[in-house]
This record gives sequence, structure tokens and C-alpha cells, in this order.
Amino acid sequence: MLLHNIFIVMTLVVLEGLLSADNALVLAILVRHLPREQRKKALRYGIWGAFVFRFIAILLAKELRRFWPFRLLGGLYLIYVSVSHFARRSTTDNVELTEVTKKGFWGTVAAVELTDIAFSVDSILAAVAMSDKIWVVYVGGVLGIITMRFVAGGFLRLLDIFPRLETAAYLLVAWIGIKLTLETFDVHFPGWLFWSVMFVVFASGFLRKKKRPEEPSKEDIYSGVAAETSNATDKTEPQG
Repeated sequence: MLLHNIFIVMTLVVLEGLLSADNALVLAILVRHLPREQRKKALRYGIWGAFVFRFIAILLAKELRRFWPFRLLGGLYLIYVSVSHFARRSTTDNVELTEVTKKGFWGTVAAVELTDIAFSVDSILAAVAMSDKIWVVYVGGVLGIITMRFVAGGFLRLLDIFPRLETAAYLLVAWIGIKLTLETFDVHFPGWLFWSVMFVVFASGFLRKKKRPEEPSKEDIYSGVAAETSNATDKTEPQG
């Protein structure tokens, strides 16, 4: 049972990273207009705000999951997230280094927190659908946030090498949504079936797919935003 819980935690960390990889790019754009020392502070405050929100949201989600309307709506929402991802062209694949609206420090912190919240809803619902043990969900969520912040570039690089991983992640979200929806009607998958599909779908994400030559990599975009921000800040710093 302990190994099973550890496996769920690892799955949540990976799923959090894959689902939130583009979040790192968005956050980099949100804070790039601030002075260098304020950028780190804004991200740090935003991260703490995300921690607080997730703790409250997970606790509420675990309690609300006992009521069938929430399970049904949560499952349908996860399916919607997956379907809408495939129905529209992802705008984060062709992000341009455009100037964001100039916000003050606290306005930027608020924008970072709201962005974190928007990106976290699907992963929170997926987490509570995968495990009934709240400590497993909390550990997976916290480690997922920490991992995302420290290895954002690594996840973006991984998605560039294996573009199908993003597809696999959203297919997993749909599969978890189906599980949560069917549970509303007292239909439960055997554990071996649920996890076998999870494994097959995740493994399929490592099938290589050729990237169009003109298509910029997410890592290049992420690095470009950081470099542009650093250069702009250096130009505005007074000479000693």
C-alpha cells in the first residue's frame, strides 16, 4: 500500500509538471517588466499564494467530492479541459515576446497568483480523483509545485523532445475525468484497468514526433523571455 501511495505521488508530480509546463512561460512573461530583484520576490509571493490556495482547495475538494453533483461536475470539467485542448490550437506554442501590460509590483503578484490558480484547477481535480488519502494529494501537489518552479526549463525541454507528452497528459486528464464521472453513477474501474491505461497513455507520450523546422521550441521561448528581461533590466540600472 505504501508503494502504491508513493507511485500515486510520483504520478501527480509528473502530471503537475506536464500540465503546468506552459505556466512557467506565462509567469516569466508576467514578471519580466519588473526590476530584477522584484521579479524573484513577485514569483515567491505568488508561489506562497498558490500553496495556500491549493491547501484550501484540496481540502474543500475532498469534502465536496462526497456529494455526487460535485463529482459529476468535476469529472465533466476534466473531460472538457481535455477536449477543449484538442479542439483549439494551443496559443502557447507560438508565444511572441510581446510587451505585457505594465502592472505595479502587487498587481503583478496578483496576476501571478490568479494565473497559478487558473492553471491548478484541473490538476487539483485530477489529484482528488486519483487518491482518497488527503496526505497523498497534498504531498503530490506540493512536490509538483516545487518541482515545476525549479525544473521549468527541463519540463519545457522534455516537451520539445517528446511533443506527444503534452497530448498524453491531456488524455490522462480525460481518463481521470471519465473515472470521476462514472463514479457518480456507482460505476468503478478495476484498479488494474485504470492504472494500465494510465501507463499505456503515458508511455505513448515518449513516441517521437518530428517538429516543424520553423516552429520555435518552448525552451527557446522561455529562455528568450528571461534573456530579454535581463537585458532590459541591465539597461535601466544606474552605472556605479
